[in-house]
Amino acid sequence: MSVLKVGLPKGSLEQATVELFKKAGWKISMTSRNYFPEVDDPELSIYICRPQEMSRYVEDGMLDAGITGKDWTLENGSDVEVIEDLVYSKVSRKPTRWVIAVPGDSTITTVEQLDGKKIATELVNVTRSFFEGRGLKVDIAFSWGATEAKAVSGLADAIVEVTETEATIRAHGLRVIHELMQSNTQLIASKQALADPWKKEKIEHLAMLLQGSLRADKIVGLKMNVPEEDFDAVLAILPSVTAPTVARLHKQPWFSVETVISEHQVRDLIPKLKKLGAQGIIEYSLNKVI
Repeated sequence: MSVLKVGLPKGSLEQATVELFKKAGWKISMTSRNYFPEVDDPELSIYICRPQEMSRYVEDGMLDAGITGKDWTLENGSDVEVIEDLVYSKVSRKPTRWVIAVPGDSTITTVEQLDGKKIATELVNVTRSFFEGRGLKVDIAFSWGATEAKAVSGLADAIVEVTETEATIRAHGLRVIHELMQSNTQLIASKQALADPWKKEKIEHLAMLLQGSLRADKIVGLKMNVPEEDFDAVLAILPSVTAPTVARLHKQPWFSVETVISEHQVRDLIPKLKKLGAQGIIEYSLNKVI
């Protein structure tokens, strides 16, 4: 039997990724310190890897595909194929940001003022390329962790660090002066795997279902019964991805109306629908939208 080797990111994205796979249709059983979790698909073999190393394993063909950040693929300079952008993180469905931050009491307010200064970061290559592109010479020190503390303690003049909300950066008394880049999770694949027709199709199916699950997070289904005399008024305010589904109720002057809409619209829409005559309004969540 053919098997697709897929790497999932260890660490902050681990749980969010397992939950995304579950919503897409794959149940992954994680246990403590297990780098080879079980999955309810005999055609998949799951490996847990650090996202910083994932693109190297995929490029070398040790893994057929993997989920990692765009930032780490760029940092490694890996020659892999990006199959799908999967925009999610440990706390939100928004891209993460790599920012340049300095201590709150620093006189530095611009990137140019960092010329000749020391910068601590885990994203060494991308940071070096950024400053070289601006003709600035900086001393870049690799940080193994607790990067914010390097600036607070005076071990670096500035840091380049990843953030979603800037809460940790502000908690350390640091101030962001520039956004270096935005990053998001991506499904990447090796060129060797894509040259295999079976693996290529399996990867494409995986990408379709994962993206469909993410898309479903932002929309909901809405179903209701509408009297015939109120039908036009209700449809006039009812948004949908394509067009609502409408069916006449058996031997009744009523219609059953069903649609899929953005979740943020529901709060204001339901009272309006009720006022126009809609009854039995049901809102339901979706697993996938393909």
